[in-house]
Order: sequence, then structure tokens, then C-alpha cells
Amino acid sequence: MHKNSFIISLSAILIVYCLGAFAIPLMDVDAAQYASISREMLEKQSYLQLFDLHADYLDKPPMLFWLSALSMKVFGIYDWAYRIPSLLFLGIALFSTFHFAKLYYHITTARLATLMLASSQAFFLIAHDVRTDTMLVGWVMAAICAIAYWTIQKKHTYFFIAVIAIAGGMMTKGPIALVVPILCFVPEWFCKKDWAYFFKPIYLVGIIIIALLLFPMTWGLYQQFDLHPGKIINHRPIQSGVEFYYWTQSFGRYTGENAFKEMGYFTFLLENMFWSFLPWIFVFLWALVAKFISIIKEGLFSPTTERISFFGFVLTYIVLSRSQAQLPHYIFVVFPLAAVLTAAHWEKILWNNLSISKSVKILSKFHLFLMFVFILVVGAILTIPFGKAANSLIISFVIILLLSSKIFFSNDTLGQKWFYQSIVLWIGVNLVMNLHFYPHLLPFQLGNQLVKQIEKEGWDKEKIVLHKIPNSYAMHFYGQHVFKIQEDSLRLKEGDWVVTDLKNDSIIKVQFPQSQQIFASRRFHVTMLSLPFLNPATRDQETIPFEVIELKK
Repeated sequence: MHKNSFIISLSAILIVYCLGAFAIPLMDVDAAQYASISREMLEKQSYLQLFDLHADYLDKPPMLFWLSALSMKVFGIYDWAYRIPSLLFLGIALFSTFHFAKLYYHITTARLATLMLASSQAFFLIAHDVRTDTMLVGWVMAAICAIAYWTIQKKHTYFFIAVIAIAGGMMTKGPIALVVPILCFVPEWFCKKDWAYFFKPIYLVGIIIIALLLFPMTWGLYQQFDLHPGKIINHRPIQSGVEFYYWTQSFGRYTGENAFKEMGYFTFLLENMFWSFLPWIFVFLWALVAKFISIIKEGLFSPTTERISFFGFVLTYIVLSRSQAQLPHYIFVVFPLAAVLTAAHWEKILWNNLSISKSVKILSKFHLFLMFVFILVVGAILTIPFGKAANSLIISFVIILLLSSKIFFSNDTLGQKWFYQSIVLWIGVNLVMNLHFYPHLLPFQLGNQLVKQIEKEGWDKEKIVLHKIPNSYAMHFYGQHVFKIQEDSLRLKEGDWVVTDLKNDSIIKVQFPQSQQIFASRRFHVTMLSLPFLNPATRDQETIPFEVIELKK
């Protein structure tokens, strides 16, 4: 791959990231909640003890909140300011993936891996739907890359970079940031019989550094929870915040001590990779199987090729898939390793190969068919759900289609055509999603509508009360205020401006018969898309009417 092609492709992807970061409002629940916590941290100036809508918070570690609060202190309370630190860590993930692949493979493989990772649907998504995983993948891949350089070049500088990255990852999402590098390199050292790497004195120094870096977070947990045992979090009394962080939140998912239990079956994460690792998922599966066969053929203890990416991905998948609680984004932490596996196989089998087997040609045609289906879907998105898109966006997508056609009729090898077409079309798909679909979808979110109305009318935020309606963190963040939530109708009082679903109107008016409707609209849970909602003619069947009423007796 030519350097200029790599730079142009990566720049185009990063531009789409940035457009999404600035154009798309925050989505409930996670991204908006974390932004709200970061804003509240900045407002309270409480950096070691975390609060969520004035209540004690004990779930995710503070790194995302620290850096996002710092960003908002510098740039202001904006959704893009919340996203900036995480976008930088996506850049670190791409940088680390490039240098890791470059260490073991040809420069073409490094460039392919970087572009595959950058253009995966997961990365397009977490560039704007920022959760802890966005930052975690940067920390973890930086640690893996640094350890790889340390083992080959023997420079302790790389070891200490890895230690800092592991500590940063642990302060972002917990012990998984330590577990993944271990799962990458322990099998590698075992297969190579590098027993010295299991007993190095420098590890003691690394442990001390990690402990020192984790101390502020640990001290904050101790002050907030261990000194005040019995606080109720997720309907359970917490005796120790330190124990919760270091054990219950991660390992408790296997012992049953963790409160969350969802999607706990083995194939859940793989099933979700069929959308999150698009457009590369089918070649990745091919590469994974081919790598396994290669390891068997050369012998477990006779490694001649890089195996870190294989062991790191497979073993991490097995660990995560045994958890009693799984979500699609949990596997994103090892997507850099999946990209390296896929790129190495692509460069070896497809990139410069003029003689392609019939089965591979069939796979490429199937992939082209999928791309054609997505083009039709994008065409529908540009015209149907929210009306016709701006002419400039339609023209941009047409240019992308023309560029894809030019690639198709070029003299490149099948592997090169396949790769560049996938990159170009996937950029086009996400350009439309970021500039048209999401910006038109998010106004149906409860909090976004209400804050817009509050700012327009100048309502008193202290009067507004959410009652028997799903909480919207987007409302608290964009309103820059922690709005009251009251589930008990007997505690409502005259003068409150109650936000509630329309079905509750008659019940409230029994207690407050002279109540007056101030505002009415319809809401929709934007992460639960359905075809009836996307069809303007049937959308009202899917949306829920709500109102704001001033309580009067």
C-alpha cells in the first residue's frame, strides 16, 4: 500500500469521526450519563468521590470523568468537549496498532490493520457514542504495543510505558486492562519457552508504580464507601468500594456477586461482531481459522510467526464470554488485535496475489453484494425517514459511489480493489449516518426536546420535576442542571412543572384538578429502532406522548 493512499484514507475516516463528534447529540443512556457525571464532577469540584445526579456513584472508574471534566473546563460544557479526550485515545489505539503490526509484519500489513480498525463500525460508533471502551482500547493497545517493543528491543522505557498504560486502563474500566496484556504475552512466552519473562525483578517495580498511580482512585473509594459502609448501590448495600472495584465489578461477574446478569451466553459477542466489525468480519473469521490451522501445523512450541494477536483475541473472548453479564462493546478492547490478524491474512493471501481461488472470488462477490445492499439502505436513509437530505450530502455520497466504481474498474488486484471499495463505501455509509441520520434521530430523545424548549421559553429549571417517565441524562447534561426526579405522586406539590407521560395526566389531575398543560410532544428510545418508527407514516405508533404540566389545585 502506497503511503499517500494510507494517509488519504485515514484522514477521510478521521474527518468522519470529527463530523460525528460535533454534529451528533449525546445518546441516552451511557454516553449521556458519563457526560453528565463529568459535568457534575466539574461543578462540585469533587474528583475523588463521584456523584451521579447528586447520588453516590459506584460503577466505572474515574479516568473518563477526570479527562472529560478537564476538557469541559478548558472548552466549556459541550458534547464535543466531552468527546475530545476519548477521540485522542482512539488515535492512540490506531497509532499503537500500526506500530505493533509494523514490528512483526510488512509496512503494508501495518497500514491495512490501521485502516481496518479505523473503518470498523465499532470505531465509527464509539467516536461519538463515547463510553469507557473508547478510552480503554487506547490504553490497552498502547500497553500491548509497548510490551512487544520491550520484549524485542529490551529497552526498559517501553516497559514503563506499558505499566503507565495498564494503570490508565485500570482507572478507565478496571482489571481488564491488566488481564488483556497478560493473555497476549503469557502464551507467547510459554510457547517460546522464554521462562525468564515469568520471573523478572522489574515486575515488582511495575506493580509498585501501578499501585501508586491507582492510589488516588483507591483512596477516593475508601473515603466514599469503606468509611461509610451500607450505602445502597443498584439496590444492594455496599460495604467496601475498594472491594467492589477490585473484585466484584469484574470477577463478580463470574462468581455471581455482581448485580448485573444479561446476555451471558458464549456466542453473544461473536454475534454482535457481525455488525460491529463490519466491513471486515467475514475475512476476519477466515483469518482466525487460518491462523489456528497455521499454529497447529507449525507446532505449539515451534512459533515462526506472530501469535500475540491470536492468543490475545481468542483468550480474551473466552474470558469475556464466560461472564454472566455481557454487552456488545465489551469485545471492542481487542478489535486492534482482530485488525492485525485480518490485515496479516489479507496482505499474505489477497493484496498482491493475481491468482485467486474460486472460493475467495465467491466471498469477494458476496461482500460486494452486501456493500450494494448497504448502498440501497443509505439511499433510503437519505430520502425516507426524515425527509430528503441536504443536496451537498447527496452529492458527496454520489461522488463516493463514483469513486468506488472507478476502483472497481481499475487494474489493481482483487485484494486491493476489495479493500479500497470497502473503505470508500463504509466512509460513505457513516458520513450519511453522522451528518443526516443521527442528527435527525436524536431530537426524538426526551431530554433533547425538553432542554430546547426550556432554553427557548426560559423556564425555571428548579420547578421542573420528572415523574414516572424514563430519566434522560441528556436532559441533565444539556440543561447543565440536575433536574428533580419524583416517582411518588403523593410528594408532588402545587407549583411543580411535572414532566410525565400523557397516560398519567388523569391520575395527576385527581390530586391537582386545575393543572395546566405547558408543553406536549412525543418521545422515542432512540437506541431501540424499529421499521415502523423509521416510516414517517407509522411513526406515531412507536412514539410515546408526554407533556409538561403546571400543578394547580
